[in-house]
Amino acid sequence: MLKKYIRATSIVAVTAIFIGLVVSCEEDFTDIGTTIVSNGEFTTNDTIINIEVTAKDIANVRADGLQIGGILGQYLLGVYNNDNYKKIEASIISQLSIPADLTQVDEEYGSDTIVVTTIDTVLLRLPYNATLIGSDAIGPDFQLDSIIGNQTQPFTLNVFRLTTYLSTLDPTNPSIQNTFLSDETYNVSSEKLNFFEDTQFIPNKRDTARFVLRRLSSGIIYDTDTIQYVNSNPFISIPLKKDLIKNMLFDQYETSNFSTQDAFNEYFRGIKIQAEGDNGSLMSLSFNNNSLQPSVDIYYTNTVLRAGGTIVIDTIKKTDTFLLSGLRNSEYKMTPGQSPAFNKVPIQGAAGSMAQLKILGDDLNGNLIPDGLEELRTKNWLINDATITLYVDQDIVGSDTIATPFNLFIFRDGVTASAEPAPRQILDFVTEGVDEVGGVLDLDDSKRPDSYSFKITDYISELLAGNVTDIPQLGVRVLNPTDLPVSLVDSIVRNYNWSPKAVMLLNNDPINGARRAQLKISYTLKTEDN
Repeated sequence: MLKKYIRATSIVAVTAIFIGLVVSCEEDFTDIGTTIVSNGEFTTNDTIINIEVTAKDIANVRADGLQIGGILGQYLLGVYNNDNYKKIEASIISQLSIPADLTQVDEEYGSDTIVVTTIDTVLLRLPYNATLIGSDAIGPDFQLDSIIGNQTQPFTLNVFRLTTYLSTLDPTNPSIQNTFLSDETYNVSSEKLNFFEDTQFIPNKRDTARFVLRRLSSGIIYDTDTIQYVNSNPFISIPLKKDLIKNMLFDQYETSNFSTQDAFNEYFRGIKIQAEGDNGSLMSLSFNNNSLQPSVDIYYTNTVLRAGGTIVIDTIKKTDTFLLSGLRNSEYKMTPGQSPAFNKVPIQGAAGSMAQLKILGDDLNGNLIPDGLEELRTKNWLINDATITLYVDQDIVGSDTIATPFNLFIFRDGVTASAEPAPRQILDFVTEGVDEVGGVLDLDDSKRPDSYSFKITDYISELLAGNVTDIPQLGVRVLNPTDLPVSLVDSIVRNYNWSPKAVMLLNNDPINGARRAQLKISYTLKTEDN
């Protein structure tokens, strides 16, 4: 019988079942559904267990959205270099979609006229994550969100044409879905598509408009267009080489390469937006807003001339928009930083690093049960609360709440019989919910990052009751939205992470004193027989 009341407050059916069990098995308890016993026949105590914390490298993560509905929550672009963690150079890979009703010339003109097309500008546009905070003499004032690193230092940005074909099916076994990991190798053409090669890029919250000079066939500027996103949202704008885009895309409109989207994907396999360098900042970009979608836009003018080409009859402005859609992947190039001190453990999102927790000691007698767990099972405790607390190394993290993860995630870090990683959910995420389990960053009185705490009461209760035979180490990593269970039977932890944030934690070494990693168990014992 489970020695702790499971309070599945968000799941009515589970609540009803377990309340029935509690009433029938523990009739002496007067506070059904709580962890407090107040009838005088019991005493409540607690014990603190020092837990072993070690660092574990994350080699890669899923970097495509095929498993989760086709798109990632966020796409990383830029460079984050902090000596305490891995350097990350994050790039974006994407197919393009053919615009609907694609035509270069929309109208029929007389036989005594000719139409000359001039490419005015080609822009790659990527919307920032931004919040409007007011306005000033210049215009709307935005705050750029989800950026870490040094925004005063540039990183190098280039755009390439992909030569790797992106397929939703595994090329070695077309009957199964493909997988693109964060360390996937993508082949690209050697020529850079961006007009300013090796662009030294710095985020700019004032980039809310781009001006397109419209030109006649003679090269004379006849008008200027202002290009904006809805609500003047700031956006990254990278001019591309007009001659290359004309040859690769514009001149192919009437060919078989544009006959279908599949034919186009085979011909023009996509682009890679590549970031590299040793300095700069890392941006998290959302591509899921229908009104702020990333795109390659070709702006051109059709100049209608009298035969002979001297008299201008008409000018028609046109824009063809190729959305970044279809397969959109991330690439994380991770370079190790300096080794942490013996009493510290780095936690970093994306393909960074995590921690492993050995909470109940080693199995010295070889019976596949940790010795500490064997001892606890002899005590016949009723578990009221079990909380793991991991403390932040404030000497390294300081007061930085921007680059420090807001939430860490705890899970069972097991392996399958084939030695493949098989992370599983902690019981409490289903029975108690994410709010109860916690893992949220706590601040001290000076508003500095201080610690993370996880309530795993039901999991510890199951261990002590002998109901769990799978007893792996626990894992702790930066939380990703895909980590949490979506149903009562969802036990799988998915291999995604698009948060680049990092934090240095203190382990169980005695030098860390009162800030050592610990498991605190609160329990109840009967004071007399009944």
